[in-house]
Amino acid sequence: MNNQIVNRVAQSALITIDISDFIPIGTRTHLELNSFMHQGELLREVAFRKLLKAHHWTQYQNHFVSFSYRAETVVPQWAPLLFATYLGPIAQKTHFGTAQQLEEQLLIDSIEAMDLEPYQNGLVIIKGCSDEAIAESAYIRLVTKLQPIVKKLAFGEACSSVPLYKK
Repeated sequence: MNNQIVNRVAQSALITIDISDFIPIGTRTHLELNSFMHQGELLREVAFRKLLKAHHWTQYQNHFVSFSYRAETVVPQWAPLLFATYLGPIAQKTHFGTAQQLEEQLLIDSIEAMDLEPYQNGLVIIKGCSDEAIAESAYIRLVTKLQPIVKKLAFGEACSSVPLYKK
């Protein structure tokens, strides 16, 4: 009798996707428009433009940059647009919103750009435990991207997955 332990998961046709593998590597920076305003609260156009022009934007070279302003601050609609004109040519990605919203957008962008060929008619498991905090919207985008092309889709681990879809 053969008492050899066989790893049936490794021998199966299952394809496991770890969504954290889609998180782009790079420096993240969050900036507040309030730091370019008079006393952090009042936007005076001439002073705002002067501070933007004098700022050392090259320090954000190839960074993923999010920027926002405090909710109680009244900011004209053109101000974030002007701010973005300075970041656009320097940063790898510019996003208006929180640092967390930037992470979510980066992940969704990576999912959108993924090569679907390896998953065609596959038996796919989206890994359930990640070392990173992953937004639900990213998982949902991954599911909706994979569903039309896979044979089966599940969530979790090979030993205890939750079926999501079967063609």
